[in-house]
Amino acid sequence: MSTDKSIVQAFIELRAEDPEALSAFAVARSRLRAGKGLVSLRRVRVFEITGVLPAKAEVEALLHRSTRFYNPAKERCTVRANERDRAPFRDEESLVLVVDRGLERRTAAERWWKHETGARVQVREGTAWALSFEPGLETEKSTRSLAKVRDRAHGLLSNPHFQDWRPGHGALPPFPWIKGRPKRTEVTA
Repeated sequence: MSTDKSIVQAFIELRAEDPEALSAFAVARSRLRAGKGLVSLRRVRVFEITGVLPAKAEVEALLHRSTRFYNPAKERCTVRANERDRAPFRDEESLVLVVDRGLERRTAAERWWKHETGARVQVREGTAWALSFEPGLETEKSTRSLAKVRDRAHGLLSNPHFQDWRPGHGALPPFPWIKGRPKRTEVTA
């Protein structure tokens, strides 16, 4: 194990249909102009673990035996150890990472990691929404319009009063993506 700090991303997705994503998809398609061309909407929890970390296989094993990160019986986990590793998104998907402002740290997971490995790490969590649109639509504009709630007819995925969001795209989202405080991105009509 190296003594240099590194980052891994863990993407956690339900094995069964996600009721929250299904509900958001139905609302977007039926009530929001930007959602009319939406073909699919998925929700994936994202963890970023920063510190002196073991090899990717050992990180996967640690995550698999911890209930602080995910339940292997109900969810699947994809670990990304560098910016070249693929995340569980399709190349054509637009991504919106949503982070609860000031509440992204997961101290219980940090304590568990220290107990298991003896190493101190920082664990942050956010929610990634993966959106696919019908061909020919302005996907970036539609994604930005759906990313932040502005009123009853605009926005869906993040509440600007306590959440921040960051864009991403496809199977290679930003690395790191959560670390630090996301910029508050303003959306114009």
